[in-house]
Order: sequence, then structure tokens, then C-alpha cells
Amino acid sequence: MTICGVEIKGSEAIFAVASRATGVLEHLPLATKKIALEDDDESANVKAFAALIGKFVSDNGITRIAIKKRNKKGEFAGGPTTFKIETIFQLLEDCEVTLLSPQTINAQFKKHNFELPAALNKYQHEAYKAACSALMKDGKYSSPC
Repeated sequence: MTICGVEIKGSEAIFAVASRATGVLEHLPLATKKIALEDDDESANVKAFAALIGKFVSDNGITRIAIKKRNKKGEFAGGPTTFKIETIFQLLEDCEVTLLSPQTINAQFKKHNFELPAALNKYQHEAYKAACSALMKDGKYSSPC
């Protein structure tokens, strides 16, 4: 089973793919590590971003996505652009999208102590943790993709 972890930061969607096909967590490197949404006030830019996300998901055979959830209010609340990006993921056809709280991700990380591969860029760590957490959490992702 394979899942794409996503962290949304500012106007970027950052990706890391994890697999547990052999029962062991492993990182599956992809050429595309992030996609940015430029000037989200322009409808054409949002549509182009949505098309890029759709192509990325389709080209890489992704059927499951775990997004690190952002706060809706408070000091560390996500900006409006981040919620547009999240919505674009949720509207993808033939793709299951799960939102995971930072607390859930941290709890799974501590519980299962999965290692961060050296092949990952530092900015991909949270996305990878989200993917691994979704794979490990409650056996929800125990069926093969």
C-alpha cells in the first residue's frame, strides 16, 4: 500500500510518498516534490494549479492522500490560500483524501518511531510523517491500493 503525504505551507503543496508494500515503511522518491499556487486571486492560476495537481496524482498512480491539517483559527491558523489548496485535493476524482491533525502525526511518529530517509529534503519531512502516520494509524490503510 502506498500513500502520498502532503504538507501545505503558504502557497505550496509539498509531497512525500511512503509505501508499506513489504510490511516495512519505505520512501518512494518522485521527481516532483512540491507544486506552488501563484497568485490565487486569479481564477486561471487556481485552475492551472488544480490541473497540475491532477496530473501529478494521475502520473504517479496516487489513490490515497494524507494531508497535514492546519488550524482554522488561532495564532498558527492556516491562511486562505492553504484552504484553497486543500479543497483542490479533496475534489480529486478516484482519490481518497484524509486530513490528519499535527497531534495525530506526532503521536504516530513517537509510537512507531519511523525514520526519516536521507533522500528526503528537510522541507518534505512533515509530508512524509503524514504519509507514514496514515499508513500506520488504526489499520485503516491495511488493504492494498
